[in-house]
Amino acid sequence: MNSSGKIKTADANFDNLLRIFTVPEGQNSTLTKIEEELSRNLNEFLRNHIVTEERPLKDIEQDFLSSHIPDQPEFVSDHTQHLLDTVVSQSVHTSSPGFIGHMTSALPYFLMPLSKLMIALNQNLVKIETSKVFTPLERQVLGMLHRLVYHEEDHFYSQYMHSAHHSLGAFCSGGTIANLTALWVARNNVLKADGHFKGVEQEGLFRAMKHYGYEGLAILVSERGHYSLKKAADLLGIGQEGLISVPTDQNNRIKPDALKATISRLKQHNIKPFAIIGVAGTTETGNVDPLDDIAEICRQEDCHFHVDAAWGGAVLMSKQHQHLLKGIEKADSVTIDAHKQLYLPMGAGMVLFKNAGATQAIEHHAQYILREGSKDLGCRTLEGSRSGMAFLLYACMHIISRAGYGLLIDESIAKAKYFAELIQSQPDFELITEPELCILTYRYIPEPVRQALKDATEEKRQELNQTLNELTKYIQKKQRESGKSFVSRTQLNPGQLDGMDTIVFRVVLANPLTSKEILHDVLEEQRQIASLATSLLKELSG
Repeated sequence: MNSSGKIKTADANFDNLLRIFTVPEGQNSTLTKIEEELSRNLNEFLRNHIVTEERPLKDIEQDFLSSHIPDQPEFVSDHTQHLLDTVVSQSVHTSSPGFIGHMTSALPYFLMPLSKLMIALNQNLVKIETSKVFTPLERQVLGMLHRLVYHEEDHFYSQYMHSAHHSLGAFCSGGTIANLTALWVARNNVLKADGHFKGVEQEGLFRAMKHYGYEGLAILVSERGHYSLKKAADLLGIGQEGLISVPTDQNNRIKPDALKATISRLKQHNIKPFAIIGVAGTTETGNVDPLDDIAEICRQEDCHFHVDAAWGGAVLMSKQHQHLLKGIEKADSVTIDAHKQLYLPMGAGMVLFKNAGATQAIEHHAQYILREGSKDLGCRTLEGSRSGMAFLLYACMHIISRAGYGLLIDESIAKAKYFAELIQSQPDFELITEPELCILTYRYIPEPVRQALKDATEEKRQELNQTLNELTKYIQKKQRESGKSFVSRTQLNPGQLDGMDTIVFRVVLANPLTSKEILHDVLEEQRQIASLATSLLKELSG
């Protein structure tokens, strides 16, 4: 950057372009220094370069107003400094131990250089010609996780793990695509080829419904199901109204009796429930549906049983807590996100199938790529070109190991229970949902207001609850803006509050760097912020 503050530009000649493909930056360059700092102490680098106090989004947008592609190239170090000043500084510090409101955690340090190696190799997992060893590696990783879920014998994996005609699952960018893939397989199987009908994948949904005589198709999930399932219902052609929400109990788990009643009602209208989803770790509260009960209902109704374990699937690594997911081994398909509790960078989801031949229902081939009989993984995935994220999970499963993952899971659940007990011991905080895994919800409520709620009329209770909702929003917003710590918020209708719509703080305690002292500090900061909300507190006390 020159003295006028403008970015210096370089000559756009071919020799200079070749340099950025072949010659690294010098020892004293900004980029080299960044690499050294990241390698030396990743979390210290982020702490030093991410600004803690939040800047308004409208102000940030001022740095990104130009729609022109630059006519001349900038020097690497100059542009790197620009990125530090405008992008890195205003990013979310997802690995901060005080940022406990999201599902993104700190990363193991060794993933930085390994990610660099993965990027340098630039493998494309769509086909063998652009992935080679990454294909059997990915197949092995899927086999390892398949065994974690389904516990098949050695001969099963010897037969199917590297079979050109089978796949035990698929890597994808996240839980959304994983869930969609599972439901895509389920839809194609329920509307498969039959007699002269060539199958829904050939003739389309209209002719499929006409052939089978259905008035509609339905996917059933609890009211705590992830929003991505609406996208899946839309893309699969059954419509968002075809995603049927089933009531949950006071522990945010689907009610088996309500599930049976819903199925019966749909069948009376000639609507075919072709998939039922059990949630293993709801996004809002971290609860696990009664998977055994759902599995039995699916067996009776001949339904595809899918478990969305994007969050909770990693709990199977813990011998102490794996029982919480009892029944998952009966699922036809399971979603797990490695970028959650398997501690990978963003962009690593998986879907696993109990039946090694299940994905034949969505198989696609082409003459120039994905030839029939090859071991190309892209023939049975929604996404075509994909990076080699399995490389990083392969490394983690060896370096951290099942024992290490088990310790991480055990520690996170223990920490959540500690925080729940800490909240319950405070006169001015109220625990709303207890942690089953490592997610919990709570709210700030002054002690006099707590008593007033007990004695109030129904109308007054509604008024007080609405004011508390506003107070929760105020505290959460101010805490986020201060940049010291972060909790998220959501809206629930908990049974202990007579089903009133209640805005709550939501906390995720998966980051191993989060200490008990930080949890105490989070509550104290919220208490101090609440004391500044004088108008809301007056309304509550009045």
